[in-house]
Amino acid sequence: MSTQTPGPPRDAAGVLVIGSVTMDVTTFSSRLPRPGETFLGDAFTLVLGGKGANQAVAAGRAGAPIRFVGCVGDDLFAPLVRQALTEADVDVSHLREVSGQTGVAHIRVDASGENDIVMVPLANAEITSEQIDAAFAEFTPTSRVLLTQLEIPFARTMHAIRRGHDAGLTVVLDPAPAHDLDESIWPLVDVVTPNETEASLLTGIEVDSREAAVRAGQWFVDRGVGHALVTMAAAGSVLVDAGGVRDIPAHPVQVIDTTAAGDAFAGYLAASLAAGDELPAAIDRAAAAGAVAVTRRGASPSIPQADEVAAALAATAPGDSGRRRTEADTNEADTKEPR
Repeated sequence: MSTQTPGPPRDAAGVLVIGSVTMDVTTFSSRLPRPGETFLGDAFTLVLGGKGANQAVAAGRAGAPIRFVGCVGDDLFAPLVRQALTEADVDVSHLREVSGQTGVAHIRVDASGENDIVMVPLANAEITSEQIDAAFAEFTPTSRVLLTQLEIPFARTMHAIRRGHDAGLTVVLDPAPAHDLDESIWPLVDVVTPNETEASLLTGIEVDSREAAVRAGQWFVDRGVGHALVTMAAAGSVLVDAGGVRDIPAHPVQVIDTTAAGDAFAGYLAASLAAGDELPAAIDRAAAAGAVAVTRRGASPSIPQADEVAAALAATAPGDSGRRRTEADTNEADTKEPR
């Protein structure tokens, strides 16, 4: 089976991103405080964030024309958000201003690069089906891929997925933060990209090994998803579809901050698919983008440019981006291979 994901003609190379946008308030410290403790930090940043906006920036830096659909408030953060997206060459003609506050994410990063995040949706909750429909009416002829996540109301995400599927776009879903979705959605998704935690929450399978990741990927495929890509950070990722299983190696780096690494991955994946790349090559490029992102602090500022990702790919030269295996030799290898 070919791993080429179906979609509109190659010359319709844009990515339509429907999702969240926030201002990210990030603190850096040697460790995270315990409950009730005040702890002195080392640095602070205030930058564009939100999974939707981050992924739009990533896809734009990867070289794809980007159209973003979302909501901001009428507060002091709104102009900063709009300016940051515009400077990243993202089309913000469907970024709607609503009454109230722009979404905010509070991020804490420790010395190992790990983070925790509290995301407050605020204006993101105001995105409407009518707003999504208007964007599809304008951008479907020049878009190849729909990229969406789960930081806007779930009903709006499902509406966007249905519209994208009906329009013939390649639908890529980053199921983060993980939340149960209507089972009818899965057959409309071409590529789903959960990490270990999200795959565990969605499938009920504890993804603590490569073998468990394969089982979780198969859970999505059994429900109609075209390609399930379960990412496992330094352990790489596994791609599961009707043709079998492919292991995608990681790009080893020194981790500074993992914030937005998944968004860099998703944006580069969507842009590469929009350009007509086959899925394994698109995944390898996306993995390189995520690897570069974790070597830098911050959310959108950590997302690399296309030439930086190309250099990372050339430096690591991971070979053929993994070997596809049939279900038969997958079953045999699963009893032997470590994570």
